[in-house]
Amino acid sequence: MSIKSDHWIRRMAASHGMIEPFAPEQIRENDGQKIVSYGTSSYGYDVRCANEFKVFTNINSTIVDPKAFDAKSFVDVSADVCIIPPNSFALARTVEFFRIPRSVLVICLGKSTYARCGIIVNVTPLEPEWEGHVTLEFSNTTPLPAKIYANEGIAQMLFFESDEVCSTSYRDRGGKYQGQRGVTLPKT
Repeated sequence: MSIKSDHWIRRMAASHGMIEPFAPEQIRENDGQKIVSYGTSSYGYDVRCANEFKVFTNINSTIVDPKAFDAKSFVDVSADVCIIPPNSFALARTVEFFRIPRSVLVICLGKSTYARCGIIVNVTPLEPEWEGHVTLEFSNTTPLPAKIYANEGIAQMLFFESDEVCSTSYRDRGGKYQGQRGVTLPKT
C-alpha cells in the first residue's frame, strides 16, 4: 500500500470524479480575505466544511446511544460560522462529494490550525467504493466556546492505494452510509 501524491489526486479527480467540487491547488484566500486553506496538498486533499451543522445539546437530558440515537440531541444550524459549546461537539459535512476507487482507502486527519485551538476532527476511514458527503465530527475540548468556519479547510484526506483490489468493497457489502448526502446521524 502506498500513499498517493498530488499528481495522482489531480488525475483521479479529473478522470474518475473522485472529488467534486475539486480544487487542484491550495486555496488560502477568498475575495482577498485569508481563510483556513483547502484543496490539493503534497500528499492529500484538504476538505471544506459545508454550512450545515448539527450542534449537540443536552436540552432534553437524553442518553447518547449509538443503537437508538435521538435526533433531538442536536440543534440544526445553517450559517457561515458554527459556535461549538465548551466540552461539546458538532456534526457537519464536507462540501466535497467523494467516490473512492476500489483499490483505495482514505484516512482523515484534522488540520493543525484547529487542533492548536483544541478542536479535534474525527472521521472514520473512507473505504473502497464508498461514495457520499463525509460526515465530520468536531469536538471542542476547551472550556470555552469554539468557532468552526464553513466553506474553509477543516481536515486533510490522505489516499492509500493497495497493490491489489479488495475482495469485498463497501459497495459490495451494501454499507449503511453508502451515498449519504448532508449530515448523516448514526445508523445501526
